[in-house]
Amino acid sequence: MDFGIIIQFVLLIAGFVFLIKGSDLFVDGSSSVASLLKIPAIIIGLTIVAFGTSAPEAAVSITSSLSGNNGLAVGNVIGSNLFNILFVIGVAALLGNLLMEKSVLKKDLPILLGITLLLTIFIITDWNISAIEGIILLVILILYVFSLIRTAKKDNDVKTDKPKLTPQKSIIFIVIGLAGIILGGDLVVKSASAIAIAFGMSETLVGLTIVAIGTSLPEFVTSLNALKKGENQLVIGNVVGSNIFNILFVLGASSAISPIPVDSSLITDIVFMIIVTIICFIFGKTQEKYDKKEGIILIALFIAYMAFAILRN
Repeated sequence: MDFGIIIQFVLLIAGFVFLIKGSDLFVDGSSSVASLLKIPAIIIGLTIVAFGTSAPEAAVSITSSLSGNNGLAVGNVIGSNLFNILFVIGVAALLGNLLMEKSVLKKDLPILLGITLLLTIFIITDWNISAIEGIILLVILILYVFSLIRTAKKDNDVKTDKPKLTPQKSIIFIVIGLAGIILGGDLVVKSASAIAIAFGMSETLVGLTIVAIGTSLPEFVTSLNALKKGENQLVIGNVVGSNIFNILFVLGASSAISPIPVDSSLITDIVFMIIVTIICFIFGKTQEKYDKKEGIILIALFIAYMAFAILRN
């Protein structure tokens, strides 16, 4: 292998490290500031943590959009959402039965399916996500977050966590975290594009596979930690929430900054993302949980999709 390609792979891994560690620091710093302001713990989890775990996807997609690597931007979100449902939930289901929270089944999953269909309509009408469509996605995000906060307040959950950091450390964590996210996003986009060119791969394929998996690591780690703590019911909520933020926040912000042309070849991946979301809903609806058999099915679908994506290139 050419030495230059090895360097690009090293930079790609370094970029993922900066993204993941940067998002961790950002979440810790932001959560501490929120705690200092006496914001309820549940609201911190529904907003700041959700934004934080989607920060790697946002950094990569926004950087890609600004640099004109649009195939990477859209492919990253589609690939991340597929990885979250098929691999993260699949692996978690193998490790232990996942309980489906009723609120996720009745509200969040239908919303995810709805915005996935809306995104599809935006794309296939002119194979472009315009600035106006990006703003629409961001407005829906604001309404969604507002709904989460209102529901949390109705549940009378006023528990507030004690700040883990001093105000000074919180600000430092936020600044360093944002710097890591920005630097990591830049490294990932540039190195992934170089790798794609060197191996004759399309930027879209790299976004659907390597970049998507790398930027989804925070969701994967978060889900494994939830399983270790016995909080199995949180895994699906984390995945569904992350996928909602990926579409509304990541693609919304990216296209609002710079309209994103979409390769028509992605229609297969988009349709598959819709089908996978429906399967996720059906599995959860049948028993209000995911068992090992369903976990195996999800992982098998993920492997089949990865094989298809690579062979299609």
